[in-house]
Amino acid sequence: MSSIVLESSYGYVLGTAILSAFYLVSLSMKSGKARNAANVPYPYAYATKEEAQSDPKKHIFNCTQRVHQNTLEAYPVYMTLLLIGGISHPIVSAVAGLVWIAGRIGYGSGYTTGDPAKRSRGAFGYLGLLTLLGTSFVTVYHTLC
Repeated sequence: MSSIVLESSYGYVLGTAILSAFYLVSLSMKSGKARNAANVPYPYAYATKEEAQSDPKKHIFNCTQRVHQNTLEAYPVYMTLLLIGGISHPIVSAVAGLVWIAGRIGYGSGYTTGDPAKRSRGAFGYLGLLTLLGTSFVTVYHTLC
């Protein structure tokens, strides 16, 4: 039976996790601000295509909301890999987590310009996610062997 021992440097992993939670809160606030500016009422998640085509504020809201939603969709995978990978490689995982966050910031800043093609500014964030996949694999392997 294996036991899991956390190094004190695992604190960097936890710090990165907390930073990513603050990033999610900032996305929520940006989405709310864009919603108010575009006058899109609750419970509607997005403005309709017709509304977005005729009103630039509604288009920006849709882009901002999409950044938030897409990040929420990816977040459970990111967090799982960060916390598991950090067990065996805390520093590498924390840095990879920061790369993912920076990539999401680039993705969001590009997308919220209103030009969805600019979301590719954050594509480098996948390097962080792939690194986390690798550190998680190593953690699982060492736990089982």
